[in-house]
Amino acid sequence: MRLLVALVCGGAMLGGCIPQVAPPEGSSRPTPARPSRPAAASPVSGGIPIGPSAPIVRGEMIRYATSPCGGACPVYSITVRPDGTGTFEGQRFTAVIGARDFRVSPAQYEAFLTRLAPYRPRSGSVRTAPGTPACGQHATDMPSVEVQWDGKAGHRALSYYFGCDRTRSPGVADALGSAPDLLPIADLIGARP
Repeated sequence: MRLLVALVCGGAMLGGCIPQVAPPEGSSRPTPARPSRPAAASPVSGGIPIGPSAPIVRGEMIRYATSPCGGACPVYSITVRPDGTGTFEGQRFTAVIGARDFRVSPAQYEAFLTRLAPYRPRSGSVRTAPGTPACGQHATDMPSVEVQWDGKAGHRALSYYFGCDRTRSPGVADALGSAPDLLPIADLIGARP
């Protein structure tokens, strides 16, 4: 058990704030790997909806907000609307502090929506954080993300702590952490540790 805790904590320390992979040639910013999904078509893993059975609900406003970590992780929120408008609000450790409006193409909105759709709760809210069964062993001082969907289907919310045991919900951290990379806001977020 001590070895497992040491490996989880060590991986978190080496992993930085939000998981990233090596950048492709000619890119100034890393392009995260696409999320992996388990082979089984189970609709829920550790309390988090996953897989092809999670519906994509078009026409929703999506709000994505990061939290502080024990270091210099960017803290910001993004609101993306189906009409192609968006708002970025940098709070800490971002290139831009304060609110900035931006536009997304239909393809960018669809890509962002599609990346997050497998983790959208069917109803209400889902929380994966230390102390919840879905989290299991966890590292400390990591950021979390809160994603909210609002539209015809009502309000849904997902809160995910990046220090939770990633073997309980494979691919969730990568998918959630890389979703903002699909939007034209890299210059607003700035460098990530």
